[in-house]
Amino acid sequence: MLCIADNNGNIVAPFAVNPVNVSDMVLFDRSFTNLLELADELHWNLLKSCITLDAGFYSDFNRSIIRYAGMVPIIRPNPGRTKDPEKLEAMWNNFSPVAHIYKERYRIERCFAWEDTYRKLAVRYEKLQCTFMGFRYLGYSMINFRSVFGKR
Repeated sequence: MLCIADNNGNIVAPFAVNPVNVSDMVLFDRSFTNLLELADELHWNLLKSCITLDAGFYSDFNRSIIRYAGMVPIIRPNPGRTKDPEKLEAMWNNFSPVAHIYKERYRIERCFAWEDTYRKLAVRYEKLQCTFMGFRYLGYSMINFRSVFGKR
């Protein structure tokens, strides 16, 4: 599952869901497109806004899609099989100026932890996609409600 959340952990864009055996990497394009469509409908200006992703999404293709949309990609480098010290140094040098923004990613990860508190969201029991998505929307509404109106 891949969803778009703001800095407070609120779900702000429709999300994409696939079976557990499918990598989140294939969900990025669909989720990012959903975000851009939602931003267009709500007249949000996403130019120069940052999008943070974990190392699993580190690729030239993903970074170019984000840049093409006018946003700033902040993706933790994934050295993978790269053994060349110059390439590794270049990866980390490009990431260093924005590392302080990436440190705020814990807020997004906290949202995923809140999701696991709802059993219906952690394990899929429903056969119908519409029922499954209905429970997802309900759970995310409860997460957003707690974030906005919860104890501070």
